[in-house]
Amino acid sequence: MHRVTVMTRVGCHACEHAEEDVARICGELGVEWTTADVDSDPEWRAEYGDRVPVILVDDEEHGYWKVEEDRLRAALRS
Repeated sequence: MHRVTVMTRVGCHACEHAEEDVARICGELGVEWTTADVDSDPEWRAEYGDRVPVILVDDEEHGYWKVEEDRLRAALRS
């Protein structure tokens, strides 16, 4: 089973859209997902801070700034 994490930041409008997309897609496919605030960890902020939202699939970076729906669905079906 895959696991999706959306790296977000408080007040990030693009992050809110990404969370909505991921919630819908993961809900349809029965995949668990969560969010993590990049500003809660200095390493995350250094790694992802300029590119939020960042979508991780199984702890590997899958994409950033927006959800590429077809690509995410394909990754979660594999």
